[in-house]
Amino acid sequence: MKAALSVIFLTGLSLSACIRPPAEQPLRSAVTALDVGLTSFTFPPAPDEWWRACGDPQLVTLVEHTLAGNLSLETAMARLQAANDAADAVDANRYPQAGLDAQEVRQRFSGNDVVPPPYGRHVYWRGGAATNLSWDLDFWGHQAALVAQARKSAQADALDVAATRLLLSSSLARTYESLDHAYAAADIARRTIAQRQNILDITRRLVAGGISTQVELREARGTLAQARVDLDQAEEQRDLATHQIAMLAGLGADAYAGIKRPAIAKNIPLVLPQSLPADLLIRRPDILAARWRIDAADSGREAAKAAFYPNVSLTAFAGYSAIGFETLFRYSSFDYGLGPVVHLPLFDAGRLKAQYRGATADLDTAISQYNEIVIRAVQQTADALTAVASIERQRADQKAALDDAQGAYTLATERYRAGLTSYITVLTTETALLAAERGLIDIDAALTTARVHLLLTVGGSFKPPRDLPPLEISRGSSFLETQP
Repeated sequence: MKAALSVIFLTGLSLSACIRPPAEQPLRSAVTALDVGLTSFTFPPAPDEWWRACGDPQLVTLVEHTLAGNLSLETAMARLQAANDAADAVDANRYPQAGLDAQEVRQRFSGNDVVPPPYGRHVYWRGGAATNLSWDLDFWGHQAALVAQARKSAQADALDVAATRLLLSSSLARTYESLDHAYAAADIARRTIAQRQNILDITRRLVAGGISTQVELREARGTLAQARVDLDQAEEQRDLATHQIAMLAGLGADAYAGIKRPAIAKNIPLVLPQSLPADLLIRRPDILAARWRIDAADSGREAAKAAFYPNVSLTAFAGYSAIGFETLFRYSSFDYGLGPVVHLPLFDAGRLKAQYRGATADLDTAISQYNEIVIRAVQQTADALTAVASIERQRADQKAALDDAQGAYTLATERYRAGLTSYITVLTTETALLAAERGLIDIDAALTTARVHLLLTVGGSFKPPRDLPPLEISRGSSFLETQP
C-alpha cells in the first residue's frame, strides 16, 4: 500500500508535465434586477387555483382537465423524469461498482508463449470467474461536477413543467374569455339583425309611398347583410374557441357539445401589480429554469476542467482462473488483487482543451439565453401593465359613450311615443346604442384578458423555492493553471 501511495504522490509531482486547460473565461455576465430597472416593490404570488375567482364551475373543470391531460404538459413531465433518471445514473458513478464476470473458452495454446508445458500446442478449456470492484475516488471533483450538472439540469426541467402549467392555465383562460366574448358578440349581432330588418321593412314602405328612394333601400339591405356577416363571424369564433379549449384540455371532438356558454363573473377580483415588481426574476419559472441552466453549464465547465487532473481509482478482484474446467474451482486456482489505478492525460491532440472551450461556450450560451428571457419578461410585464392601464381608460370612455347612446335612444323613444319624431330616428339611435354595447363588450373582453395576462407575466400562483442559491459563476484559477 505504501508503494501505491508513493505512485500517486509521484504522479502528483509530475502535474507540470501534463496537459493544462486553456485560460478560457465566460465572455458574458448574467443581468441583475438592477440592470433591467427592477427597483420597486415586491409582489406576492397569486392564490392557488386563482381561476376559481372567475366564479365559473365549468372553467374550473376545464382547467383541471388541462393541467391533468394536456399533451404538452405530459411531454414536459416525461422530460423531467428522464432528467431525474439521468442524474441518478450519473450519481451512481460516485460509488463503488461491483460485477461478476465468468467465461469458459475452448482454446489452443501456443507453444511459443508464456503458457508452460504440457499446455503449449494443445487444446484445453480455459476459464475464470471473478468478482470485480472499482471505485473512482474523484479527488478533483470531476464526478461531483457531473452530478451537479445533471441535478441542476433536472431542476431546470422541473421548472419547465411549472412554466408549462402556467402557460396552459393562461392559454385556457384567454381562450375561455374569447368563447365568452364570441357568445356576447353573437347576441349583439342577433339584436342588430332584428333592428336592421325592422329598418329595411320601414324603408320598403317609405319607398312604396314615394317618401324614400332606392338609395335608402339598398343602404338598408347592405347594413342588414353586414349584420348577418357579423353573426357568422361571431359564431365562427365561438366554434373555434370551443375546439381550442377541448384541445388544451386533452379532449376530442366528442367534447365540443359539452362545452357550454361561459358564466364568468364580471370584475374578477384579481390583485395585480401597479408597476414592475423588483422580485420578477425569481417569480417566473421560465426565468428560474434559465438560471438553473446557467448553473448546470457552469458545473459542466468545472467537470471539463477536472478532466485535466489525474484520475485515481481503486480496483480489486477475487475469483478463480485455470486451464481445464475440472480444476477451475480448486483452492489452488483462487486469485485476487487490489491496487490503485492512475490515469494522467499527457497528449490527446487537443481533445480536452476543445471540450473545455466548448463547455465555456455552453456557459456563455446559457447566460445569453437567460439574459434574453429576462429582457423579454420585463418587456412582457411592462406591456401588460400598459395594456391594463390603457384598456381601463378606454373602458371608462366607452362606458360614457354607452351611457350617452342609451340616453339618446331613451329620449328618441319618448319623443316617438309623443309623436314628436319619426321611428327612423328611434332606429338610428338604437343602431348607435348597439354599436356602443358592442364596443363595451370588446373592451371588457380585452380587459379581462389583459388582467389575466398581467397576473401570469409576474408568475401567477407559482412560488419560487425558498432555498434558491445566489447566481454565481466560477471564474477562479485552478491548481493546474497555477503550476509553473
